[in-house]
Amino acid sequence: MLQRFRDRAHAVRQRGVPPLEGVDRKRFVDQARTDYMDYAMIGDARALLEGGILTLTVDLRPASARQVGREAGEQGAGSHEAGGQGAGNR
Repeated sequence: MLQRFRDRAHAVRQRGVPPLEGVDRKRFVDQARTDYMDYAMIGDARALLEGGILTLTVDLRPASARQVGREAGEQGAGSHEAGGQGAGNR
């Protein structure tokens, strides 16, 4: 599931702008930016499936703070996890 969101974020980033002008062009570009951020955040999430409940954790800290958290062992213990690949670094 997370890979599909990463792929979708990449597709949004790669798609061209149709021949629109003025307000319609700005609206399209703004929506593409929002779509990319949404897909990238979900694609970057850490998934945790525990007791039939799927929890997505999105780390919004700057990259330098995330690295410090990883070094401190900030992962859930005793659960099934699947990590993201850093869509926030795109």
